[in-house]
Amino acid sequence: MIQLMNEQEMIDFGKTLGKHLFPQAMITLEGELGVGKTTLTKGIGQGLGITKVINSPTFTIVKVYHGRLTLYHFDAYRLEGQQQELGFEEMFEDEGVCVIEWPKYIEDILPVERLEIHMSKNEDQTRCLELIGKGKQYQNLLEEMGL
Repeated sequence: MIQLMNEQEMIDFGKTLGKHLFPQAMITLEGELGVGKTTLTKGIGQGLGITKVINSPTFTIVKVYHGRLTLYHFDAYRLEGQQQELGFEEMFEDEGVCVIEWPKYIEDILPVERLEIHMSKNEDQTRCLELIGKGKQYQNLLEEMGL
């Protein structure tokens, strides 16, 4: 469990994570509204060398940013109950990095191996992150980061 004191620490942690990511990395972000999922993604983007402003893809579902690796930033919140083919699997199989907010709404198409980040807000407004590496490469990633 990682405790982050403020928004800058969230961005800094994301930046460190982004520097360690590899082609086809899959990260899911779970947590309530306002917990910092997009803020963490901004940091991940910085770690991937992305200079464009990263903001929430709530209404577009997915935004694409180019850096050392392409970042596919998904917000699956509005996809609850949708059954149609959305073409996300092509992005999952690309050489980029996928960061998915609200993954429970597309769970049935997500790869089993991924880095799950469960985020929560404390009463004092700090944030806790629980990182779960599912699969050897994600367990190795956490080890490389000293987590």
